[in-house]
Amino acid sequence: MKARSLTSLLLLLLCAAFLLSLMAGKVWIWPTSWAADNADGWIFLELRLPRAVLGLCIGAVLGLSGAVMQGYLRNPLADPTVLGVSASAALGGVLAIYLGINMLPFGLFGSAMLGAGASIALLLAISRGGGPIGFILGGMVLSTLASALTAFVISIAPNPFAASEIINWLMGALTDRLMTDVWTALPFMALGGLLLLSTGRALDALTLGENGAKSLGIDLIWLRWIIVFGVGLAVGASVAVSGVVGFVGLIVPHLIRALYGEQPSRILLPSALGGAILTLTADSMVRLVPGPGEVRLGIAMAVLGAPFFLLLLLRYRKGSL
Repeated sequence: MKARSLTSLLLLLLCAAFLLSLMAGKVWIWPTSWAADNADGWIFLELRLPRAVLGLCIGAVLGLSGAVMQGYLRNPLADPTVLGVSASAALGGVLAIYLGINMLPFGLFGSAMLGAGASIALLLAISRGGGPIGFILGGMVLSTLASALTAFVISIAPNPFAASEIINWLMGALTDRLMTDVWTALPFMALGGLLLLSTGRALDALTLGENGAKSLGIDLIWLRWIIVFGVGLAVGASVAVSGVVGFVGLIVPHLIRALYGEQPSRILLPSALGGAILTLTADSMVRLVPGPGEVRLGIAMAVLGAPFFLLLLLRYRKGSL
């Protein structure tokens, strides 16, 4: 199937997933009730619509970030968490909850973005001149440190209610998000996504190796800056507004690569579409689980992603990747 036909199919699936997200839940809301002046209409406008828009945007930037990271590091097991941005943004959010800053307007979002920004600055300082290996190691250091500090904050939470609130937020979910959350996060995710989409030509050149890319006029230092800032803005904003939702950036590029081929630039936009489809569909499914509540989106993606990651590791060990 040609790339144009595949992209058209992805767009149709995205429309279907978006419509499903608008309708699905403990109470199904059909399109005829979306503009109604009743409870269904209120739920649609105040809860379902912002949740669907956020699911689309978050899934898109996570899928795109994963495709860029795998292309830049030339490692099929890489994903946005490699940079430590997710863990650092989560640490910022956890500190906001612990200190009560989350009660202020934009307190939680601002703290999480500060955490992501700090990780960007530290990563650029740590990995300077170290190439992709230094880049990965720097990200691992930041991720490990941020995770350890997050666990420390949870352990010293003043009461069980604060600890519970922190853990629930860390699990990742789009529950009870409003349009104010959409307008707050969207500019950061849009700017980060545009930066990442601009790396296609450079990533193609990197398939020839670093020396080959340099001979084609690619500035590898500038490319690293673009990727770090792009992932920092996009993934930082997604974590700030939803908590940690993992594995999208790992799963989607592999599925897209099987359809579009190995050329990095060809899978960037399709990975964004695929990430949005996966996140919207998963978020719809967690609402339909029997019971009074719903499964957290982060948990559902971990349950889906862990076996996929294990399969990739087994294939990698056999030399199939």
